[in-house]
Amino acid sequence: MEVPSYYQQFERNIEMILDALRAGLDLRTTALETSLPLEVYVLCEVLNQGGARFQLTTEGLARLAEFEQQYREHAAEIEAIMRRILEDKRATMRTPEGRVLTKEMLIRRLEFFNETARQVNVMRTQQALGSPMQYQHPHIKGLVVNK
Repeated sequence: MEVPSYYQQFERNIEMILDALRAGLDLRTTALETSLPLEVYVLCEVLNQGGARFQLTTEGLARLAEFEQQYREHAAEIEAIMRRILEDKRATMRTPEGRVLTKEMLIRRLEFFNETARQVNVMRTQQALGSPMQYQHPHIKGLVVNK
């Protein structure tokens, strides 16, 4: 998928993920429980680099809902920031690993939310069809067992 479609689908992807969480989808047994809050944090840092003013105070998966609320309050401004970042081929930002292109950081976040929305949608479908829950066996790394 091209970057423009990631950008165009961003708001819908966030809403799909939040809808799944509100419907009771359990992410505790997935890597999303950890990666989703981290990706929201990084996205806020990228957007703040472009001039946004995200200030997240929550932890865990609640961070996504807080992000979405702040996004909606300033949607036009944030969309303009995203467009500006995506058009700028030279802007960089500091990360613990060094300097990286801000555009690339934003693209990676947009890809992440697109893929997460797809994954959550599959999980909801499996749940609706009554598929057994999956969990990580505590004693055997990598073994997934039906509950």
